[in-house]
Amino acid sequence: MSSRYGKVQFMTISIDVLAGLDDVDWAALDHAYGPATDVPVDLRAICGDDIAAMSEAFDRLANNVGHQGSRYPATPFVVPFLARIAVAGTPWARVNALPLLTFLAVAWHDEYKLPMGIDPAGWRASVTPPDVELREIDEEIAGETNPGKRDWLLSVRALVLAGRSLDGRIESLHAYDAVRRELPLVLGLLADPDFVVRQHAAYLVSWFPEEAASIVPTLVTRLDCEFFPETLATVVLGIGLLGSAEQIEPISVLLDSPEPLVRWAAATALARLRVVHRMDGALAARAFGELARVASGPRLEQSTDHNDGNLYAYTGRSLLLFIDSAPEHRLPVDEVLMAVAGCLQHVTIRQCDTVAGATLEKAFDVQGTGPAPAFGDLSPGRRTFLRALANHPGALNYHQFPGLSLERLLPAARLPEMSHGLRTYTGLPPANKIDDLRLPDDWWAW
Repeated sequence: MSSRYGKVQFMTISIDVLAGLDDVDWAALDHAYGPATDVPVDLRAICGDDIAAMSEAFDRLANNVGHQGSRYPATPFVVPFLARIAVAGTPWARVNALPLLTFLAVAWHDEYKLPMGIDPAGWRASVTPPDVELREIDEEIAGETNPGKRDWLLSVRALVLAGRSLDGRIESLHAYDAVRRELPLVLGLLADPDFVVRQHAAYLVSWFPEEAASIVPTLVTRLDCEFFPETLATVVLGIGLLGSAEQIEPISVLLDSPEPLVRWAAATALARLRVVHRMDGALAARAFGELARVASGPRLEQSTDHNDGNLYAYTGRSLLLFIDSAPEHRLPVDEVLMAVAGCLQHVTIRQCDTVAGATLEKAFDVQGTGPAPAFGDLSPGRRTFLRALANHPGALNYHQFPGLSLERLLPAARLPEMSHGLRTYTGLPPANKIDDLRLPDDWWAW
């Protein structure tokens, strides 16, 4: 199936996936740990036949060019090889290359930008152009009297002149655009024989709204021929993130699917399309009802690639969209909050922060002043939500998770911080012992 150095055949496809590898001046490109001279070694190992060596090389490559979500000058140059590996690599390499491509494109925005999707135009407008960056450095140099700091600024100026940027968003944007250029290859994988490859490909393309004109029709063709629930649900979510009013009708049909995951995906897609495009009240109510049933019903073990595979964190954010709908479609806030509360029991502490933070901003007064509201004076939905938050498995050790938005938003809403204070405020009994088995998955990572 494969040679040691990258000539790989899968099904009827034969591509030299490492063509041009030695033409790249890797020594002149940096990654997280310095010159990227080890990248060719890792790519060759990924295309080999030693599974252990492949796995180690893949982990090393991912850490080097996408370290903790950062991207580097070497990152865009790795992307074309990963895209070709996804098409024609070994089965193991193909399945692993696609999620890495997605991570190099959007990092953790796949969680934080849901349920509305990513905004590349805003991203592009927010970065500092190189000429502006250079002008600002020159102004600092002109006004600097400390010789040591001036020498440092001159070294920074030399880096900017050589093509480096002080704005990490530029490196991230370069990686995003590198993946965008490979979309024609990735779109072909939506009809791949391997359903996991199809699912990962559908997930990847859902983050490129600038290419929606070619992506959405390709996704729509999969609605009638995709038979794996996880893959079909991923396709539906992609259409929801990128589609137009034309896709509302074909997606609404899937609210009657016998598969719970597909019904959830249809409702999630419709929640976003309802915000972007007009939708009749009856259909919006059906979508909300399906999401509320998932939030309060038996746990669904199936999932898509979105939001780290946690559909409950995605559901909580999608439910909040119904608070801001047009007046004729608006649902009572308490009804929405009770459904969101049901999602919190199934999410990690980081995801809980994302969902609960958005809920506080939408449904609580985080701009007011004065004394804290009495718990009994809050509406039933707000009380239910706060109890669910106080009862989250990570609440008692919340202080060990730095940088979470609830550290800011709970005081802004004049509410006790999580831990014992919030439990007491909401009428829950003290809990002095943590049951480690109930802690969320990302506890140990922190």
